[in-house]
Amino acid sequence: MEKAEAERKVEESVEEDDQVVNPWQVSAKDGGKIDYDKLIDKFGCQRLQQSLVDRVQRLTSRPPHVFLRRGVFFAHRDFEEILNVYERGEKFYLYTGRGPSSEALHLGHLVPFMFTKYLQDAFKVPLVIQLTDDEKCMWKNLSVEECQRLARENAKDIIACGFDISKTFIFSDFDYVGGAFYKNMVKVAKCVTYNKVVGIFGFTGEDHIGKVSFPPVQAVPSFPSSFPHLFSGKDDLRCLIPCAIDQDPYFRMTRDVAPRLGYHKPALIESSFFPAMQGETGKMSASDPNSAIYVTDSAKDIKNKINKYAFSGGQDSIEKHRLYGANLEVDIPIKYLNFFLEDDAELEHITKEYGAGRMLTGEVKQRLIQVLTEIVERHRRARAAVTDEMVDAFMAVRPLPNMFD
Repeated sequence: MEKAEAERKVEESVEEDDQVVNPWQVSAKDGGKIDYDKLIDKFGCQRLQQSLVDRVQRLTSRPPHVFLRRGVFFAHRDFEEILNVYERGEKFYLYTGRGPSSEALHLGHLVPFMFTKYLQDAFKVPLVIQLTDDEKCMWKNLSVEECQRLARENAKDIIACGFDISKTFIFSDFDYVGGAFYKNMVKVAKCVTYNKVVGIFGFTGEDHIGKVSFPPVQAVPSFPSSFPHLFSGKDDLRCLIPCAIDQDPYFRMTRDVAPRLGYHKPALIESSFFPAMQGETGKMSASDPNSAIYVTDSAKDIKNKINKYAFSGGQDSIEKHRLYGANLEVDIPIKYLNFFLEDDAELEHITKEYGAGRMLTGEVKQRLIQVLTEIVERHRRARAAVTDEMVDAFMAVRPLPNMFD
């Protein structure tokens, strides 16, 4: 089954007439939106069922995160195996990452880290966070030194999400790659042919060899032996990767080679994209400041961006709106509230009233502005408290003696 998954014709990305989804580009054509059912079918992952969400609540004795309750994290690979391991009293570790290509994160970047913090707290497990400064140097017009600087700046935003330093190791590829990590990279590289990597990632003759050689770098944090200072003698430890679904190609490749190297296949839990303010044709982009709310935006910036750029499903006149209500399928303020408004009852009320035309676009946007301003201001305060010494501490190669407590 896994071999068929690895060798499927559409291989490891969806690039059809109506949408492009791969680790470097997410877009839908002609104003359409991303078809997640099609992604699940093409990528060969599974829809995250309510029974698994209920099981998480039972095993952790805490309410499921809002991203689980509302289907933001909607797909998985072997997540039930992770829950089986945990239920038997065994442990696992978490792995996620960030490609540091911009000074500040936007809200879409925060989604996997907010969810990963919940997983770390709920399951009481260690976490490794990879900063792929090498990747961004190869894909963007950025120097090695600038990518290293951005990695440290992004690390401050990640730390500000509240991760437990006694259970968390953050590393940049430029600083950490070597030793056991590099040995695993070479083992993976030997298992993946050039034709295979072209089929997975769509590389062409115009791409430099750095791009072709990168995928093993993102693959091997899935293997505990890549971190001997953390997991020495624990080669049987399972790994769970929370990420957006555009990262899936890396880990389908990883899952294909893992058994050949004597490792477990990493499990994944995958999210939909946080849509750009102009609509659901793709995801927020760091290259278009008006498509995103940044964690550095002021309250005034947030208000202006939401009022001016957040695509509305409301009608073009109050009379029509009262008569027909809003089109919730395309309304970005409702979609953002679905991510960040914690109160399920309030969200249900807003959705019902707005969809029926009893609530106006301006009222919905006003509530969204309040919610996002509070999140951004809370994050800004937390980030301001992160010192260079704290970054050094999180990135220090050290054992984590209490990581499973």
